[in-house]
Amino acid sequence: MNVVIVDDTPTNLQLMRALVQRLEGCQAILFADSGSGLTWCLEHDPDLIIVDYMMPNLNGIEFIRHVRREPRHEDLPILMVTADHEKSVRYAALEEGAADFLNKPLDRMEFLARVKNMLALRRSRQALSCRAATLAEEVKRAVAEIHDRERETIVRLARAAECRDPETGAHILRMAHYAQLIAARMGLPQDFQETMLHAAPMHDVGKLGTPDHILLKPGRHTAAEFEIMKQHTGIGYEILRESSSHALQLAASIALHHHEKFDGSGYPHGLAGEAIPTEGRIAAVADVFDALTSERPYKKAWSLEDASTYLRENRGAHFDPVCVDAFLDMWSTVLDIRRRFSDG
Repeated sequence: MNVVIVDDTPTNLQLMRALVQRLEGCQAILFADSGSGLTWCLEHDPDLIIVDYMMPNLNGIEFIRHVRREPRHEDLPILMVTADHEKSVRYAALEEGAADFLNKPLDRMEFLARVKNMLALRRSRQALSCRAATLAEEVKRAVAEIHDRERETIVRLARAAECRDPETGAHILRMAHYAQLIAARMGLPQDFQETMLHAAPMHDVGKLGTPDHILLKPGRHTAAEFEIMKQHTGIGYEILRESSSHALQLAASIALHHHEKFDGSGYPHGLAGEAIPTEGRIAAVADVFDALTSERPYKKAWSLEDASTYLRENRGAHFDPVCVDAFLDMWSTVLDIRRRFSDG
């Protein structure tokens, strides 16, 4: 334990050093000049400061005031050395943050008792701080484990949909990374970007409730079949919406809104503009672009140029212009995502 002693009287310094050295595990650091002592204290982490009041240049109260301005020294124990009759000085010292007082002339037994008490207080606070840091790390680790389980749940549900839907597979990975990319380019918060990455794969989970003869039909759907097909948005929402997980709640909104169109002509509710949640507008661009550029049993893949042209031509109609621009602005990263998550 580092005990800093600041006193302009050499005799007092030597006496207090001798007493401090009687205490096991303690080191006395002496300063006859208050300015030098203050500089050391602000640059290091003492465990106790013993400071005299009557000193040239910087007196004890001014010394304490400067020490307390350092945030990490807010709880540092400080003993002020004063004369018995200097009550006004004591009151001022208390206001500045002195923890206790030593009377002149120094009584050795009293000195040792007060120093022991202050150092015990210091050790207790350090132990409490370490315990708090340990608990914070344990909480952080537990939250990370919960998030890992949430992500596992999302992946497994997405894979369940993949088993039935020929339009998934690597599609859900590309679409999720496109969605995160758009959110990042739009300047949305980092936690929203991360949650989009983990929630977007769930956008078509409602297809688990779509009959096979409609879901797997290779040709164009009839009007009646398409009405049934559109129900996957609401089914996905109902599967996910009551989860306590923030990621699954966002996934529920994506499932419900990713087929809405910016001009209000989409489904299931015909929402328009900013009435469509941000996550739904982002997912629409990511989902359609990857669907257009992916080969399916019933269609050829569009070229990247044709697909990007389609996005531009439908800015403000099918798609939110801000989301389209954010996507196309990051074209090199889009191409990298396509390479990393190819259907092969």
